[in-house]
Amino acid sequence: MAKLQAEADAKGKSSFAFAYYMDTCKEERERGVTIQCNTKEFFTDSYHYTIVDAPGHKDYIKNMITGSGCADAGLILVPAEKGGFEAAIAKADPKIGVDEGQTRQHARLLFLLGIEQIVVGVNKMDSCDWSEARYNEIKDEFIKMITQIGFRPKRVPVIPYSGFNGDNLVARTDKAPWYKGWKANLNKDTVIEGYTILDALEKLIKPPKRNPTAPLRIPISNIYNIKGVGQIICGRVEQD
Repeated sequence: MAKLQAEADAKGKSSFAFAYYMDTCKEERERGVTIQCNTKEFFTDSYHYTIVDAPGHKDYIKNMITGSGCADAGLILVPAEKGGFEAAIAKADPKIGVDEGQTRQHARLLFLLGIEQIVVGVNKMDSCDWSEARYNEIKDEFIKMITQIGFRPKRVPVIPYSGFNGDNLVARTDKAPWYKGWKANLNKDTVIEGYTILDALEKLIKPPKRNPTAPLRIPISNIYNIKGVGQIICGRVEQD
């Protein structure tokens, strides 16, 4: 991280050091936006996770769809800062020149891709001094939006956190005494509780059932022609 921080400082983007961990290509770091889907892995006692960092910029929505199509679950992050959240979930209005918010569009695309398991993180809570009122405002609006899209709201935890400071990512923060944790329905008979984003990934998200005895099926996302190697087919194994 020290090396990434030094590079971010040199580019005049000190707050982008964590983003550089996932944004590895030169153009991404210079422009300060995610362009391609990058992956990183981490392990817990329960699972081996692969994170697909999908771009949020509207110019790279095709890349977002490609990356999201490989996912078993979605982690949707929205900003708590005033104006940022409102822009993220804005409804399109061509009459006044308002584009559809990218988070609204991404949530709909996840649903259309068949990704029913989602966790919502309200990021940058430090920008509103961990305001309970602001969190509740965002939670109510977001739950309303995803319900209209087709998600089951009782299965979706909405978690306040600060990615930059690490609050409520892995360990519970003491900056929000009003926050008593989240509850979500795993099924009609089981209610899951937790505090952090990691809790939601570990306790609530379940790997989809695979069929190891069925014929091989791989939706193809791309084909690369590499000199001296030949064609390399990229996709996700749905059945093997």
